[in-house]
Amino acid sequence: MTYNQSGFDLDEKRGHDTDAYVRFSKIGWVKISYSRPIPDHATIKKETTGEWFVSFGLETDAAFSEKPDMDSLDASNSVGIDLGILNYIHTSDGTTVEWLDLEDEYERLRREQRTLSRKEKGSNNWENQRKQVATVKRRIRRKVLDYQHKITTCLVREYDAVFVEDLDVTEMLEQSHNSRNKQDAAWRQFITLLEYKADLYGCHVVQVEPEGTTKACARCGVETAKPIWVRDHSCPACGFETDRDANAAMNVLKRGFAALGLGWPEETPVETVTVPRNSSSFWCANESKALVNATDTDDIHEVSASHVVETGSLVS
Repeated sequence: MTYNQSGFDLDEKRGHDTDAYVRFSKIGWVKISYSRPIPDHATIKKETTGEWFVSFGLETDAAFSEKPDMDSLDASNSVGIDLGILNYIHTSDGTTVEWLDLEDEYERLRREQRTLSRKEKGSNNWENQRKQVATVKRRIRRKVLDYQHKITTCLVREYDAVFVEDLDVTEMLEQSHNSRNKQDAAWRQFITLLEYKADLYGCHVVQVEPEGTTKACARCGVETAKPIWVRDHSCPACGFETDRDANAAMNVLKRGFAALGLGWPEETPVETVTVPRNSSSFWCANESKALVNATDTDDIHEVSASHVVETGSLVS
């Protein structure tokens, strides 16, 4: 329910310090805590847990950062993102971010759901247990959202351009394998966060066609079929070998440049993308000396989920 200024009254005299009371028409007085002047619109929402929340929307003069010129983009300040299964994301510059560990939350959810199934539907006990199930689900959603906020903020602050696959999430969820992880990933939500933060931090975010990014060789373009359990890329045509997701991230980066009409510099070797960002030989488009053996897994910088949660950073 949304109210404009005529639909609610604020009584600050009855509160103390940051507490006050808001009277909503047809509802009554609601005690709230706040830290700034109350704006002209308020929304009341009832969660599935049975809790009520009052949120106030306000307008601010947002300080948007100016996005860099397209001509300034190159492989050193841009990144391709592969939204993966084994890892949450894999970047084209050799960083992998692990999945958020939610097994304890899912175990509790299973217990609460089993308890709910034994209650008589519609009874008071059933309703109380339903709220317990909703509380666990809400905790999972909030953990995933917090995790995504931290990852996306790091990406748009560090790069001038971020390229990501335009995934058909609905179709992917209809497939039987790994559907729960795909829902937990909330990839469409992840992309939405990237796009709105790009305006705040001055970053280009471009979605590219995802079909074939895993099959195509990032070096020569020859497609090779890979079952889901095959985690390495080995091109029979040119011999290029690397991690499966790293190869896909490289292809996303190249397609992103093509989508912006920039093409792909002929002198940019795809092997350079496996050098981690914190390496002393950090690569760029014209530094052929940064070439490394793309089959060397030691060049992949792995970031644990706990590190992201604790520090909000992808760099250790």
